[in-house]
Amino acid sequence: MIGEAVAHGAGTIINAIACGKGAAFGVDRWTKVQVKLTDEKGVIEVRILNEPGEDDRLVKAAVRKVLKKFNGLCYGAKVTTNSNIPISKGLKSSSAAANATVLATLAALGRRINDIEAVKLGVEAAIEAGVTVTGAFDDACASYFGGVVITDNHQRRIIRKEKFTTDFKVLILVPPGKITKRGLNVGRMRVMAPLVEVALDLALEGRYLEALTLNGIIYSASLKLSPEPAVKALESGAVAAGLSGTGPATIALAPPERVDDVVDVWREFEGDIILANVNNEKAKVVRRRISF
Repeated sequence: MIGEAVAHGAGTIINAIACGKGAAFGVDRWTKVQVKLTDEKGVIEVRILNEPGEDDRLVKAAVRKVLKKFNGLCYGAKVTTNSNIPISKGLKSSSAAANATVLATLAALGRRINDIEAVKLGVEAAIEAGVTVTGAFDDACASYFGGVVITDNHQRRIIRKEKFTTDFKVLILVPPGKITKRGLNVGRMRVMAPLVEVALDLALEGRYLEALTLNGIIYSASLKLSPEPAVKALESGAVAAGLSGTGPATIALAPPERVDDVVDVWREFEGDIILANVNNEKAKVVRRRISF
């Protein structure tokens, strides 16, 4: 029994660590997962094609969550993942992997659940694997549903969900190095809560571009990361720019005619530059096959 699914990455509008509420928008980078169920009870083997040495605990946890829900712990699984989302850069690679793994495992079992249930299984797997501070319900929803979402991460509740503008191109500056959740000074971020609440109010008013930029400046200061890439992008015609997640990636939105200007100014910084688009599509099963 084999299932395959795809989910997308996302960019931060409001990081939820400081105040428990967050916002994010879908980006058309992807993670694809294939799950093949086996008769080897409890044995889950994972191949991560894009980063063979990467920690596989999240994927294993997501498979187990689904199997346990449907009394399928008599199975094992062989899981293959592939992705073009940089890992541990603030671009929701974990959320995409969790969502795609949950959907692929469901497909392999021949089961369906509602979307929020699927998202929550992935969030629980992420907490178990230690790849999130808040449960990242906002990131998980943006990855799963696409568009823009605002969420209460403590209550795992969607406050707002809608399509996000496609008027702008997405640019991502990805510096070398990774920032893992285990190394974060959460207390230092939480003292910024009153300022993050101001950015959250902007997002609740639908002023997502201003919210993204303000949030990025606040968290850059908290994490001791330079806001210079964001400022340079804004000077070069971006309509919004800021740190994504806890970094180190900076994400910017720019009109198509200003993309080259932003790219040119970002060339002075170390790292890769990714050009992408807003994603408004849901995560989905791409193959569901039962073999006899």
